[in-house]
Amino acid sequence: MDRRHFVKIAAASLATSPLLAAAQERFTEGKHFVTISPRQPTRDPKQVEVLEFFAYGCSHCNAFEPAIDAWQKKLPSDVLFRRIPVAFREVPFVMHQKVYFAIETLGLVEQLHRKVFAALHAERQRLEKAEEIADFAARNGVDRTRFLDALNSFAVATKAKQATALATGYKIEGTPSIGVDGSWLTTGSMAGTNERSLVVTEYLVGLARRGA
Repeated sequence: MDRRHFVKIAAASLATSPLLAAAQERFTEGKHFVTISPRQPTRDPKQVEVLEFFAYGCSHCNAFEPAIDAWQKKLPSDVLFRRIPVAFREVPFVMHQKVYFAIETLGLVEQLHRKVFAALHAERQRLEKAEEIADFAARNGVDRTRFLDALNSFAVATKAKQATALATGYKIEGTPSIGVDGSWLTTGSMAGTNERSLVVTEYLVGLARRGA
């Protein structure tokens, strides 16, 4: 979701972790990343938290999804990865926030997350109304009633509000963006490409580990 110019990358998954590149490079505050003030809350102080701020309707997020998904699956146990859907306006983004959190609540991220992107960007579905979303879930083998119950639950509504608060705290202006440990933010436009933003992210994870 582009408020500034974000660089689109190829959808190919990362073959290897960029740890080595991150170890060999130093990145510049104000150019490759920005410091967040005040520091934002994290879920677990014993882990370094990495947040992917995304929007299902964002074509750049759709292209980036295979790469960041492959990357996050290789993260060490002391790094906590979380996806944070962003709502720049009420319609359709708040509903899309709830779609993600319903999927997460039901333990269906592996099954459905990438399919939501495909439905919107490849199949040109709208997925703006609860019934449209229930139809999508049913086509993908999920009970309609069970999915609607999650979609309309208080817990999912609360998570959507918390996601908006985090996006506000990180001063998110576009997606995809990556927040690190409540302290830093990087993007594809800062790093050069969205894939390279993962290298910057690993550099920032290193800073967080050292208590920088």
